[in-house]
Amino acid sequence: MNKLPNVYANPIDKRINNVQDNYYSSRSSKIIKKSSEREINKKIDQIFASSSHISKSRVLITLEGGIREVDIIGKSNNNILTMDGSLIKISDILDIKKK
Repeated sequence: MNKLPNVYANPIDKRINNVQDNYYSSRSSKIIKKSSEREINKKIDQIFASSSHISKSRVLITLEGGIREVDIIGKSNNNILTMDGSLIKISDILDIKKK
C-alpha cells in the first residue's frame, strides 16, 4: 500500500464555550431550553408554508412569561402579527408550535 501524506491538524489553543442557554420557570417547575432565533424563524416559516395555513394559524408560543395560544396572520423581519393586532418579537419567543 502506498504511504498516505500527513494531515495537518490545527491545534486548539483557546477555551471552547458552546453551552446553550437554559431557562427555569418556577410556575411549571420545568427547564425550558431556548431555541436559537434561526430555529424559531425556520419553525415560523414552516407554519406559514404549510398547506393548512390559508389566512391564519393557531399556535402555542412559549415566552419567558408563560405560554400563549394565539392566531398568527403575518410575519415581518423582527415580529409576528397576531389576529388580535398585537406584535410579538421573534427574539422574545422561546418556542413555537402549531396547534
